[in-house]
Amino acid sequence: MLNTTIKSSIDRLWDKFWSGGISNPLTAIEQISYLLFMKRLDQMDLKKTQDSEFTGEAYKSIFAGENEVMRWSHFKQMEGSEMLTHIQIKVFPFLKNLNSDNSNFSKHMGNAVFIISKPSLVVEAVNIIDEIFEDIAKQQDAGQAFQDTQGDIYEHLLAEITSAGKLGQFRTPRHIIQLICELVDPKLGDTICDPACGTGGFLLGAYQHILTQHTSKEHQKTDENGLTRGTLGDKLTDERQWKQLKENTFFGYDMDDSMVRIGLMNLMMHGISSPNIEQKDTLSKKYDEDNYFDVIMANPPFKGSIDKGDINESLSLPTTKTELLFINRIIKSLKIGGRSGVIVPDGVLFGSSNAHVMARKMLLNDCELQGVISLPSGVFKPYAGVSTAILIFVKGGETEKVWFYDMQADGFSLDDKRAKIKDNDIPDIVEKWKTRKSITENDRKSKFFYVPKKEIEDAKFDLSINRYKESSYEEVKYEDPKVILEKIEKLEQEIVAGLSDLKNL
Repeated sequence: MLNTTIKSSIDRLWDKFWSGGISNPLTAIEQISYLLFMKRLDQMDLKKTQDSEFTGEAYKSIFAGENEVMRWSHFKQMEGSEMLTHIQIKVFPFLKNLNSDNSNFSKHMGNAVFIISKPSLVVEAVNIIDEIFEDIAKQQDAGQAFQDTQGDIYEHLLAEITSAGKLGQFRTPRHIIQLICELVDPKLGDTICDPACGTGGFLLGAYQHILTQHTSKEHQKTDENGLTRGTLGDKLTDERQWKQLKENTFFGYDMDDSMVRIGLMNLMMHGISSPNIEQKDTLSKKYDEDNYFDVIMANPPFKGSIDKGDINESLSLPTTKTELLFINRIIKSLKIGGRSGVIVPDGVLFGSSNAHVMARKMLLNDCELQGVISLPSGVFKPYAGVSTAILIFVKGGETEKVWFYDMQADGFSLDDKRAKIKDNDIPDIVEKWKTRKSITENDRKSKFFYVPKKEIEDAKFDLSINRYKESSYEEVKYEDPKVILEKIEKLEQEIVAGLSDLKNL
């Protein structure tokens, strides 16, 4: 968790950008990301150089020779106008071509623009970012991993995207991503995809989930959401495992080039050196990655639609609604035996159109639909109050029965403030999910229960939990009306007597 000092510094950074004329949150985050990236590059390179001198291992600095002037530690000492010009003309072009001209990062940075035009803003931003990194160092001394703190900083920045919500696009809360990772359980060696990745939250969640699996217990901890977490990965002792994890595991696609750049920098600043994120509409005819991925986790756009002529021919649902087409896309993109966790709006669960029913038939007949977790409607506030659910399924399996869970609390208040509270079903969901096959009693009055496939078919493939959950009613016994009236009369007499005493006083 970020301390109040770092949060205050980030808020000041926002204020400086706002007053400096960069008021669009997405644009501000992109520009701040470039500066954070410059700072982090210098810091990482200095550490690698020092380590190589200590161990004797060969390391060629990316700032060697004439590139020495590209360092953050070099240009931060310049006067405002000189610093701004230096970043615009030298440092930013260097950043854009960082991983060679042919790298995925350089390709998407091709259209990137450094739009900070005020010397005072760049000086203030550089100074605040230096303060933030000094506070990160203090938290490291207190035992907090750098990547955890840096990730929290990025989450705090991303939380400021108040313009989100267009076409149903909004950031998925980190603890919901963690929950889906626990349910789907991505592993080292899996190819993991998010077909509508945004800032890369699901890919980052999968990376941290895999690291936890390969972190010794003494380096693991229970986080504020009640889940086990460890980002050290000390059990990964073979360099080939790290290479596989960082270069050949994570794949993401998004239509927005700015989001692709932010996603790339987000993953790279978390230690994923070569993320495979592309600008592509995965529902369009340009996408052809069928039967390819082991794991797909996503929170695709809810309210969007796509032009009928642009829809990929392999998608068979008769609709232009993105929330349905993405179900079709995810199933098509998974390998046989591949597994998925996807967030859908409640309408997908009970909609009566042909496309809605066909989508649910796909989930039950072409996959093993393992679980439906109903989420409370405030989970995505302040972006949206829509009710949603998590679908967990395996492609090519056979559905016999579906496990339902009625989540009523996620550890945060369900209003716009989303303040931390004690009530939290997430640890219970994970525990019950892992032991669900040993359930002997099936009480539909409880939070979780099974429903046979045949019953779901008979209900027109309805997957809404309220269709199957039984409400428990307790009979309330009231006193005889005559007794109640006598009590009321006695209370009235006491009130009259009391008023009389007051008047006498």
